[in-house]
Amino acid sequence: MTRYPTVLTIAGSDSGGGAGIQADLKTIAALGAYGASAITALTAQNTLGVSAIHAIPPAFLKAQLEAVFEDITVDAVKIGMVNTIEVALVISEIIEKYKPGFVVFDPVMVSTSGSRLIQEETVAVLWEALFSKVNLITPNLDEAQILISKQIETVEAMKAAAEEMVRRGCNAVLLKGGHLVGPVLSDIFAQKNEDTLIFESEYIESPNVHGTGCTLSSAIASFIATGYSLPEAIIFSKEYISGAIEAGKNITTGNGPGPLNHSFSPVPMQTI
Repeated sequence: MTRYPTVLTIAGSDSGGGAGIQADLKTIAALGAYGASAITALTAQNTLGVSAIHAIPPAFLKAQLEAVFEDITVDAVKIGMVNTIEVALVISEIIEKYKPGFVVFDPVMVSTSGSRLIQEETVAVLWEALFSKVNLITPNLDEAQILISKQIETVEAMKAAAEEMVRRGCNAVLLKGGHLVGPVLSDIFAQKNEDTLIFESEYIESPNVHGTGCTLSSAIASFIATGYSLPEAIIFSKEYISGAIEAGKNITTGNGPGPLNHSFSPVPMQTI
């Protein structure tokens, strides 16, 4: 049987198209995989911000997930914003039931403006019910500070934080250092029983970086789905992100921070 490598994204909808489900599906398609989706929330949003959020009932989220898993072979799962206990528990139950081969979780917890989007009770449930069931989490510095309740202001502190998250139950952590702006950006990759790695990339000046975290985690899932190892998937995803930022840095989309250019170098749909 010939089929497409398939990535399921579980995330919120961004009506402006720059982040969330929309960025995920653009990324998955651009990297040659087939994208399926389950929506956790609807947002009224553009490049200037979010004006309204409509939560999807947990039972309907579960119905979406079951519909996909019962019919389509899923090679990798990307999880985005999980800001309620009920949503976290539904996703945990589904992962336990269907046991997808790879799951990456981008734990969106802080808005671009710095507003906290998740309650402490939900953070505790993520630790208890979800983090140990996923293969990789990809927090940025703000999110990591919430997860371990510590300030992170240097690359050495990033390394210590990533290793602490692994000790506390995460299988692997890619801690993104984009908020420590400098000529070179450092991401820390820590996993159980392996040496901690530092991935460096050149800083690209651009006003259009909305949805970067969504795009990175979706890219990792896509490379995994198409047959790469986790370290390879991280390296290739970082290269893809850099290319997408560079290609979109001089483009205007709306009056605020715009999206990346997800389709700067599309790969034809692959089959396996």
